[in-house]
Amino acid sequence: MTAALIGLDWGSTQLRAYRYGERGAVEAVRTLPCGVRQLPAGGFAQAFAQALEGWPAAPVIACGMVGSRNGWRETPYLDTPADLDRLAAALTPLAAPDGRAVHLVPGLRDPARPDVMRGEETQVAGALALEPPMARRARLLLPGTHSKWVEVRDGAVVGFATMMTGELYALLRQHSILGAALPAPVPDGDAFRRGVRAARDSGAAGMLSRLFSARALLLDGALAPSSVADYLSGLLLGEELRAALAAGWAAPGEPVLVVGDEALCERYLRAAEAFGIGLRRAPGDAAAHGLWRIAAAAALVPGHATAA
Repeated sequence: MTAALIGLDWGSTQLRAYRYGERGAVEAVRTLPCGVRQLPAGGFAQAFAQALEGWPAAPVIACGMVGSRNGWRETPYLDTPADLDRLAAALTPLAAPDGRAVHLVPGLRDPARPDVMRGEETQVAGALALEPPMARRARLLLPGTHSKWVEVRDGAVVGFATMMTGELYALLRQHSILGAALPAPVPDGDAFRRGVRAARDSGAAGMLSRLFSARALLLDGALAPSSVADYLSGLLLGEELRAALAAGWAAPGEPVLVVGDEALCERYLRAAEAFGIGLRRAPGDAAAHGLWRIAAAAALVPGHATAA
């Protein structure tokens, strides 16, 4: 067994490891519940050893929260605009206990807002590799706990904005009068669409003016307790899309490339229909492609100055 590269997408809650062949194809994937916030007793070193156990020696590149202030080693943010070559030139080396050299991908900072990201820059690099025509001029959406709306020009991230949609949803579900102490949610597409429309039609007042409707509809018997979660999800996703239109991050008829978890991306695609926003799913595993692309640009995989 050989490997040209090992890539780590190391986030807050999980660690995903990729073993690449000579042409950049992912030959093996491991997913461990060893994110930065829930490491094993041996810390980063033990998680690293578990992720690479039995794999051959190869250059290692890592992105995500592993390079954060609470990570294995903090890596400085790069200010936008930042392209693939700038990311590759700014890799931070780290010596693992087993002697391997780990190269940490820097996050990005948009000084105009200000705003920051870690890990999403690698997904953007991968998405652009999978969709080369988008590199000249593109809008990308990376939904998640903290959704990122990203603007790309000539292959460089020139700006981005964060929406805390996922985290707000969790807080409302677990700690507010709207969602706490309710029974387990049951999927309800109608409730989700109703929430999306409520946010869309909230006008200048915005979603906050409609948020308590989740409680009122429940008390009126118009919303089942098990459907409140989908209604809140629709409200929050709808508000994110409404704000994106208002801010100019998206426009009806202009495509936005969506990168991330398949099920979550599908929810955004359904919500976008109510706004006339043309969201389109990026193919493949963008993080895996991005790690390879950055490693190739940094000459960690000789002979691959441009990635497969």
